[in-house]
Amino acid sequence: MKICFVTHRFYPHIGGVETHVYEIARRIARRVAEKFSVEIITADSNGFKEFEEIEGMLIRRFKSFSPKDAYYFSPSLYRYLKKNSVKYDIIHAHNYHAFPALFASLAKRNKFVFTPHYHGFGHSFFKDLLHKPYKLIGKKIFERADAIICVSEYERNLVLRNFKIDKDKIYVIPNGVNLEEFEGIGKKENRDRDVKKILYVGRVERYKGLDYVVKALKHLPDFILEVVGDGNYKPNVVRLAEKMGVIDRVRFYHDLDRKELVKKYVDADVFVLLSKHEAYGIVVAEALAAKTPCIVANTSALSEWIDNKNVFGINYPIDVKTLSDLIIKTSQTSVKNVKLLSWDEVSQRVLEVYTS
Repeated sequence: MKICFVTHRFYPHIGGVETHVYEIARRIARRVAEKFSVEIITADSNGFKEFEEIEGMLIRRFKSFSPKDAYYFSPSLYRYLKKNSVKYDIIHAHNYHAFPALFASLAKRNKFVFTPHYHGFGHSFFKDLLHKPYKLIGKKIFERADAIICVSEYERNLVLRNFKIDKDKIYVIPNGVNLEEFEGIGKKENRDRDVKKILYVGRVERYKGLDYVVKALKHLPDFILEVVGDGNYKPNVVRLAEKMGVIDRVRFYHDLDRKELVKKYVDADVFVLLSKHEAYGIVVAEALAAKTPCIVANTSALSEWIDNKNVFGINYPIDVKTLSDLIIKTSQTSVKNVKLLSWDEVSQRVLEVYTS
């Protein structure tokens, strides 16, 4: 069976969609006995080889136009799919918020599966401006899909509310975790050290709410903030930290390998994600796998994580003093009895959708 994954960006880029596609695709590619072949079609050729093989997957990268990292418009990717799509048994497109999924839906195909990672909004004024007219054509992706895989009940309900589609073709399969990466780890002697660590992992965008964590540092003299990720909003975060007089307690990292990232999760005392829009929140799952307690905004799919034992919620509008008090409380919490799906389980469930 030939399977083609279509996505706006791919490994080694870090992000929710990128991680999702990489973890599922490479596991399916390993199943040599079942004669699966996997190709990745992606619109992120800048700085990467246009054609290469990674872990048994063939990667084809195409040039794209992506103003402010939005939409990844790639005519060459569309031309390739239009000419070659029928050779794949399954085309599995990802990310409603970028053109490659739309191009995949318009090409001739055998079976078309769509994972939208749908938020319902653009994540900046510019992206939201483009999002509204895009919805008129973006709805075609849902209409043409033979099956739709959502990563949370929140996303499923949002899709059903915003698009007229048959609910029976929607499957909910949450993201997974590389549980083996976290096996045998134990929290370091974090409770006794003088300086505690707040961790944020993800793209640095305004809607992610990182500003509030920077402001909270003013009330948290014994904490530092570690930010793993990059993005257009990073200069704003730096300027805010300088203005608040806390820049010496903010550390930025990007392009970490998996071992380095896992170590950041393990060493953190508390993980914070205050996004206004998330279809799932894979970094929350990874933090919990590292036994690091979490604080999330009581919004979108993040609200599904809140149990007030391992994951604590905070409502918008966010009060900085309330947030700082919650960070202190959460940093003293131990994570217990969390059930997380492995990527092996997730990839098996995706394969069942392919063959249904």
